Amino acid sequence: MDSNREESKTIQITEKDVKNSWLLHYIVAEVGISYERLQALGLTVSLLPVLRKLYKTKSDIADAMRRHLVFFNTEAVFGSLINGIVISMEEQKARGEDINTEAITGIKTGLMGPLAGIGDSIDWATFKPIIFALAATLSAKGNPLGAFVLLVLPMIQIIIGRQLSAFGYRTGRDSVTELLSSGRIQQLITAAKTLGLYMMGALSSTYIAVTTPVKFVFGQGNAPFVLQKVLDSIAPGLIPLAIVFFIYWWLNHKNQNLAVVVLLLVAIALVGSFIGVLAPVNS
Repeated sequence: MDSNREESKTIQITEKDVKNSWLLHYIVAEVGISYERLQALGLTVSLLPVLRKLYKTKSDIADAMRRHLVFFNTEAVFGSLINGIVISMEEQKARGEDINTEAITGIKTGLMGPLAGIGDSIDWATFKPIIFALAATLSAKGNPLGAFVLLVLPMIQIIIGRQLSAFGYRTGRDSVTELLSSGRIQQLITAAKTLGLYMMGALSSTYIAVTTPVKFVFGQGNAPFVLQKVLDSIAPGLIPLAIVFFIYWWLNHKNQNLAVVVLLLVAIALVGSFIGVLAPVNS
């Protein structure tokens, strides 16, 4: 046992090892998921190359695997900080430092919730809607670049995840805990949400292109009363704005079923176009 520990002291985990470990976790995080352990299996698989490098006996590797086969769930990209911190702690443990199983499990449990909230706010609630909306806009116009724009999201995720995992490994658990409690993360989330709202508002006003061709004629010789001109005089793009507000209201106050909303909008568009109430702007 002592010879194994002495050998472990000479082992140096590189940032490349840390980044590759996280990249594997990014790929397999949702594989083998269960209600009991969620992402634990994916995390353990991603850590195996590092654990095999740190521990030389089957019993030590088995003990390390048991440490990480407990409940774990976070947002994979910004949660990559946990990957780096855990590898740093496992490295110190392999070198004989006084780091027990409870300490490693505790840091995972303590950070996975806050980092999931950060990741969901920035990654899934900001990056994903903006990139997907841009891709949909280009595709709707027949631009083949729309399909390639979708690749921007995983590229951004991989860059951020690799860098944050290396940062977590370098700085260790104390620096990340200090960062979470400093308030700077909340400022980052607020800025990201503001940017997301700005971009989604701009995209909504251009992507939702619907007008009404409805017009009335009051008496012979009089100019027709064009409903769209009246709406534009009140606020240009009033119909698209009403559609956005309707979707927002539906998702917040009803069953939050996006598929039902999409089908309902398609039905309204078809019926409205058929009876001449609604029309696309370019018609």
